[in-house]
Amino acid sequence: MRKFGLIGYPLGHSFSKKYFTDKFLMDHIQDCFYENFPLTNIDQLGKLITEEPDLCGFNVTIPYKSDIIRFLDSISPEAGEIGAVNVVKIKREDSLVKLHGFNSDVTGIRDSLIPFLTGDISRAIVLGTGGSSRAVCFVLKNLGLKTTVVSRSRKPGTIKYTELTAELLSDAGLIINTTPLGMYPDVTSKPDINYSILTKNQILFDLVYNPEMTLFLKMGAEQGCSVISGKKMLHSQAEKAWKIWNDDSL
Repeated sequence: MRKFGLIGYPLGHSFSKKYFTDKFLMDHIQDCFYENFPLTNIDQLGKLITEEPDLCGFNVTIPYKSDIIRFLDSISPEAGEIGAVNVVKIKREDSLVKLHGFNSDVTGIRDSLIPFLTGDISRAIVLGTGGSSRAVCFVLKNLGLKTTVVSRSRKPGTIKYTELTAELLSDAGLIINTTPLGMYPDVTSKPDINYSILTKNQILFDLVYNPEMTLFLKMGAEQGCSVISGKKMLHSQAEKAWKIWNDDSL
């Protein structure tokens, strides 16, 4: 039996276990199992790897997408440039265990955005500065969009929410939430931006997928914005992870 799973903390918001369990049933994959592994500390990873000898790979979610890197034996170029990993492949040879890191968020973000982007969109605002934010900025850079990153506190290369002017907000054709604001169970929270000046010419993309329609997206939709939920990204990045785990060349 091959085992896969998800590490992070907390994991009550995650749909990954259901997604892969359903996939195994629908695709008649009988030798695989997917489990959640809520780690309160990333240093518990070594114990998990030892106690789960059938574990062949796992996904990584908040807050460990960057912290996981110090445990890895290798990392893909994309994940290295981004500085975040959300897929780990485990290779075991006798007593030797090697961990290899990848970033499938890039695939999920790109697949979610491409159908909505037009030549009129040249500027984007990214809310948040975590591992998912860095994956988003990587994709936007490759798509040729000028990006402003917004943080709660002063950080290099970012602006604070209090510095997000009406002009900056209006000029952005795409606004992406990479924070956990609005994620179950805290469904009444949202990024602190001026929603009243948003228009039908703008796109809002939320990486949160539980709930599918967050308060961030609802308020954008009320202003006529096009909205993209995180569900497409969830499915796309999960399928990319499955390919990574089953590609012997990686």
